[in-house]
Amino acid sequence: MLINHKILENLCKDAGDKRTQKARAYKASGRVEITNVEYKDSKNFDISAIVVGSEPYKTYVSIREGEVEDITCDCQDYYNHYGVCKHTLASVMTFSEERNTNQEKEEKSPKQLNQHYRSFKQIVNTFYQEEIEQIDYDEEEVTLKNKGTVKLEPKIIYDKFSGEMKIEFKIGNKKMYKLKDLSEFYTRMLEKEFYKYGEKLQFVHTREMFEEESKPLLDFLLQYSEVIKYANSNSNSNYRYYGKALSETSIILGNSGIDDLFDVLKGKKLDFQKDYNTEKIELTEEQPKIEFRLKKVNEEQYAIIPNIEIFNVTIMKGKNYKYVLTNQKLYRCTKEFERTNLKLLELFRQNYMTEVLLGREELTQLFSIIIPKVKNAIIIENMTEEEIEKYKPKELEVKVYLDFDKNDFLTAEVKFVYGENEFNPLNEKLKLDFPRNMIQETKALNVFRKTGFMLDSRNLQFILPDNDKIYEFLTEDINYYMRKFDVLATEKFKTKQIRQPKIESLGIKVENNLLTIDLKNIDIDVKEIEEIMVKYELKKKYHRLKDGSFINLEENKEMDFLNKLVIGMDIDYQQLEKGEIRLPVNRSLYLDQLLKGMKGTEIVKNGEYKKIVNGMKQDQLEEMEVPKNLEPILRYYQKTGFKWLKILDNYRFGGILADDMGLRKDHSNVISYCRLCTK
Repeated sequence: MLINHKILENLCKDAGDKRTQKARAYKASGRVEITNVEYKDSKNFDISAIVVGSEPYKTYVSIREGEVEDITCDCQDYYNHYGVCKHTLASVMTFSEERNTNQEKEEKSPKQLNQHYRSFKQIVNTFYQEEIEQIDYDEEEVTLKNKGTVKLEPKIIYDKFSGEMKIEFKIGNKKMYKLKDLSEFYTRMLEKEFYKYGEKLQFVHTREMFEEESKPLLDFLLQYSEVIKYANSNSNSNYRYYGKALSETSIILGNSGIDDLFDVLKGKKLDFQKDYNTEKIELTEEQPKIEFRLKKVNEEQYAIIPNIEIFNVTIMKGKNYKYVLTNQKLYRCTKEFERTNLKLLELFRQNYMTEVLLGREELTQLFSIIIPKVKNAIIIENMTEEEIEKYKPKELEVKVYLDFDKNDFLTAEVKFVYGENEFNPLNEKLKLDFPRNMIQETKALNVFRKTGFMLDSRNLQFILPDNDKIYEFLTEDINYYMRKFDVLATEKFKTKQIRQPKIESLGIKVENNLLTIDLKNIDIDVKEIEEIMVKYELKKKYHRLKDGSFINLEENKEMDFLNKLVIGMDIDYQQLEKGEIRLPVNRSLYLDQLLKGMKGTEIVKNGEYKKIVNGMKQDQLEEMEVPKNLEPILRYYQKTGFKWLKILDNYRFGGILADDMGLRKDHSNVISYCRLCTK
């Protein structure tokens, strides 16, 4: 019973020099005891052994077709990198030496090989075999033969002590080979390299060579193998895997890795190794059957009992999900399940409880706080509908009474209603003996706090003293309150709502060469107009009047009209307070432009004002004639300037000749223009 020398060479290579030296020392000092062997041939056998190091360690090595099928040891080194350790290597070395020695003793002397020539013969056989393999070799033929047939098989290994989970891979079609170096595999794929894994698997590494079902797993493998490759190539002193930053035989599944792997393999079954045992598990999006029973122990006592052994499942955390591992399945939990059933299970596990006892008086809290939160996680047993209704709170109704106090602060008195029972929740002295929904009550009170209300403990109510918060409540929050609660308001509250300033009508007239604007029909107190306009210019949202009501200053055409009127015509606010403004008649055109924005306001204009506004239009400018003696000497734009000055003179507006008007003030005819314009 011999061991193929290539197997031992590969094991030594995987272990590294330090482990190999220590394994030889264990073998030489007789510290290895082979306890069980199942031998088929030099490429197929199982070995179990005990190796005495700092303490006895159990080892197991399984070889199939010259490849390591499984290898385990209960030493810490094995748990750190799940590879060949010094104990497993010493076991194989000892088995190999014992079998070779025994066979040599059994063989007859005439049949013994000449020891001087054995090494040479081994070299000859090696090179001869390689030459045989190259005969009639055609890379393209081999590639076409394997195209679309190569598959990947994953195996998850879970260490319950460290909570670490990693994944290894096999590659092949009819025969599967272990991927020993993921970094090298990534390079082969990157460079489209031809590589031979064994007699039955050799191909050019392109994506097309893999079967469709394996391609998502291939993408996952390449993504994480790239990280391994470049982490190890740039690693310095941060050694973990004996000279490497990351293990190259497997992928450690962190939080994101678990989520990514599940996305690739959900609905599929794969090998899962835990506690030295390997079995098939399915990755499923179903929810695990984790439930709790409310059981009546006796007339005064109840118990909540989980339907599973609480530590018989493993809970894992991904980046976006939590997972539950059982013997047959890995479940991805929904957020709802995570918040309910799984949260309750974790509370049992954290406190090492197999059941929770409660008395009859605690049933109200159970039905008002726990059951609404975990919904269908708790199954009720041995209780009639009448008993349940006795402890189950009725639906909460919230009444809110809105008012303003003497300081014009907004107040809210709250009443909670359960059927015929109504009470003020801010009164802590009340003693109530009916079931209450504490979660709904807390949520209702939090609405007031989030809105900005403060507690007025003396009057057992909420109060909102800040003007900004009051305005926000009246414009936005009150709509939410009306949808969520039963809102009742006093008459005082109704009078202090948000108002939109409105100018019902404007009177415009021209008399005795004066323009008069009548503003008596504006529906706000003109004595507050200056303060209102100052806030409007500062882009404030509102102004609170002295009576406690609010004026909305945003996107308000009335405010915009008054602002432009005051600024554009340099009006004193005292004039606005009188309700009537008197201005020079030459402001008529500017006023006419402002009035165009006053849609919905009745505007009454007298005849003189209409005559001025209509007379200043372009058609009158065209009808104006230039004196015959000036017609030949004036350019077109000079004629237009003359006509405009003449119109201004007609309406006694006055005009100015500026340097850049092009009317040639240095010309002798300028005297004539001035005389004409002042007739």
